Amino acid sequence: MSRLGTTWTVHGDGKNVLPGQFVAPDERLSWPRTIGIGAQHVVAMFGATFLVPLITGFPPATTLLFSGIGTILFLIITAGRVPSYLGSSFAFIAPIAAAQSQHGAAGALGGIIMAGAVLAIIGAIVHRAGSRWIQVIMPPIVTGAIVALIGLNLAPTAKSSFEQAPLTALITVVVILLVTVLFRGILGRLSILVGVLAGYVVAMLRGEVDFAAIGDAAWVGLPPFQTPEFHLSVVGLFVPVVLVLVAENIGHVKSVAAMTGRDLDPVTGRALMADGLATMLAGSGGGSGTTTYAENIGVMAASRVYSTAAYWVAGIVAILLSLFPKFGALIATVPPGVIGGAGVVLYGMIGILGVRIWVQNQVNFSNPINLSTAGVALVVGIANFTWAIGELTFEGIALGTAATLVIYHSMNGLARWRGSEHVTGPDDVDASDKGYRPSKLG
Repeated sequence: MSRLGTTWTVHGDGKNVLPGQFVAPDERLSWPRTIGIGAQHVVAMFGATFLVPLITGFPPATTLLFSGIGTILFLIITAGRVPSYLGSSFAFIAPIAAAQSQHGAAGALGGIIMAGAVLAIIGAIVHRAGSRWIQVIMPPIVTGAIVALIGLNLAPTAKSSFEQAPLTALITVVVILLVTVLFRGILGRLSILVGVLAGYVVAMLRGEVDFAAIGDAAWVGLPPFQTPEFHLSVVGLFVPVVLVLVAENIGHVKSVAAMTGRDLDPVTGRALMADGLATMLAGSGGGSGTTTYAENIGVMAASRVYSTAAYWVAGIVAILLSLFPKFGALIATVPPGVIGGAGVVLYGMIGILGVRIWVQNQVNFSNPINLSTAGVALVVGIANFTWAIGELTFEGIALGTAATLVIYHSMNGLARWRGSEHVTGPDDVDASDKGYRPSKLG
């Protein structure tokens, strides 16, 4: 491939993928088929990517624009070796909400840029030194606890939105659950999007949707932009998110490597840098922070097409959609009841994804070190403990993350020194050797 990863060879006859074969990242099908698959990737990321700005109050069209630009930037930096769509990360929801309460949207955008910068720096270090040190610092017990507390910390937010329109919210929840269990393939994976659409219809019938903004919006134009502000007090809110983004990106690279049979470890650092830069770019103009998307891994697995050409198409389509202000205004009319219903399912799923990390990696909870690490962190995160030091304010997610890291490593170190309790089992094995699989938030 070229340095930009934009030179693809045609797979087979360009029309079919034979049994036992797949379209590699440096291959493509015919352009009409590639465009169709790219559009499918847009549909797959759509519900989750738009849900974040709807919850946080950011302009949906702006988030979509930077999502498309970020995806193309990711493909360029990774030289087309890692097929991925960069959509809105759910890990940013709680920090954005907390930062907005202190400094408004501009302050939250500054926090997003800070998180992106730290992620890019970590990516540069990984590119030079490898990712083994990350796996040592963040074993499955730590990563699972952080993911779980991020989701469960958001429970009061879901309740608040739910109570504004309980019937609409309840129907949204029920539809999401039914679609998840009744349908297979891509429709089953889009259960949240289908549930939101069903809830939206119910909200319309109940007079809960305000369409005034759609009439005022232009047909064609740039989405609204906003400049960020930087405040030291939001650092503690956003830094923990970086740990989740690191785990998600590494997990994505390993998943793609496993599916394509290619060694992608050398580009792990590039993937982290790319997501960091894309997040910084989004924060600089009013968009949500980004992450690699598990929804699109599902599309690749179903179609057996891992071509990065399809992701170029998806990125371009996302950018074009963002240039229709009426479309963005329509998305912004989703009422609180629908958001609350989706939030109940989504936040709970995020919390359980942390548990899934523990299960997949066979974390041993008969060991009191693991038990204490997870238990304290979850209580701190769910109760949203707060600690203010001058201008710095650390809330549940930041304190819970810090507690996870400090408790695990300090107890483990002391136990080894005293010989009183030793952490045995999967947590002592190299994560890369045992198939360490961090679950996705976005």
